[in-house]
Amino acid sequence: MRFPDVNAHLHTPWSFSAFDSVSQALDMAAKEGVKVVGVNDFYSMDGYGQWSEGCAARGLYPLFNIEFIALNQEDQAAGTRVNDPSNPGRTYLSGKGLSYPVILGGREAAQLAAVRAESNLQVEKMCAKLNDHLDSVKAGFRISYARVRDELTNGLVRERHLAKAIRLAVDSACSGQTAKLAMYERIFSGKPLSSALENLAAVENEIRSKLLKAGGAAFVPEDPKAFLPMGDVQRIIEAAGGIPTYPFLADNAKGEFTDFEGDLQKCADILRRRGIRSCEFITTRNTTAVLESYAGYLVDEGFTVTFGSEHNTPQMEPITLRTRDASSLSEKLREINWKGACKVAAHQAGLKTEEDGAAVIMKAINQ
Repeated sequence: MRFPDVNAHLHTPWSFSAFDSVSQALDMAAKEGVKVVGVNDFYSMDGYGQWSEGCAARGLYPLFNIEFIALNQEDQAAGTRVNDPSNPGRTYLSGKGLSYPVILGGREAAQLAAVRAESNLQVEKMCAKLNDHLDSVKAGFRISYARVRDELTNGLVRERHLAKAIRLAVDSACSGQTAKLAMYERIFSGKPLSSALENLAAVENEIRSKLLKAGGAAFVPEDPKAFLPMGDVQRIIEAAGGIPTYPFLADNAKGEFTDFEGDLQKCADILRRRGIRSCEFITTRNTTAVLESYAGYLVDEGFTVTFGSEHNTPQMEPITLRTRDASSLSEKLREINWKGACKVAAHQAGLKTEEDGAAVIMKAINQ
């Protein structure tokens, strides 16, 4: 059997995305033959309506997901790096197969709204600091937070939106390559732009790295209020009908693992104790060998496992999944991803088995 292609983790403009619109993402999926697609925005379920309607129009099956950045105080106190390699205790957590139409309300809805507001406030402070820097280097332009929010986002503002706004402002203020390079050197406090001007994604990443990240002129530390405790995030996901899901980093380019993930058996045992029985991987991070080893082990341990691509940077890549060292997934990985998606689909549809999920998916994509 040739298992249908699945991408269970895609960001859209409702958070930050390589895509200009939900339609662009779904058009690409349909063109590439990816049949199951999961929307997975930070702190947002607002794109579910567009995702659902767009999938139905293209014969795709939608998975409704969400992503949070949580804080585990136990891991933080122990100095344990979980799935954020730079910040002990900080933990990315997804929810898979949430209910649609959205059912979240009460305390959990208020908590989600507060986290979104705190996230936006941090970027607003960063924008103010950025403008102070632009004034100090006499750039000749400023960045309007309100304009960024209203024109470049769907309400949730990320630091990547600021990086894009700076690139657009430089393009508007400067005519010609020489003037643009001189402006970047000015706003980078004497450091030249190392990226090619025509590589827009690389330019935005460099802006973010040099100005907005730690050590940059406009860096603003995130307030602890922006991170809910892990238990609260799990409760929000479950209240919204979803499955708490741990996103693995696994091996980086140097073959290194975080403290939490290096001992896979210990990691699996801790996740179970914390009530997490679903995991995901962003496949371009990992080698095929490590991905097969980690994902296969977790499946054998009873975890639901899915894969995705994120697309939450400016870099546009195919929606069809690949690993770091191969242009496509192996058949073993395709099978794991398909079966995991079927389990999520069954949960989302209020059904019980992987076979039920497969039937729901096949009905949708064969209409």
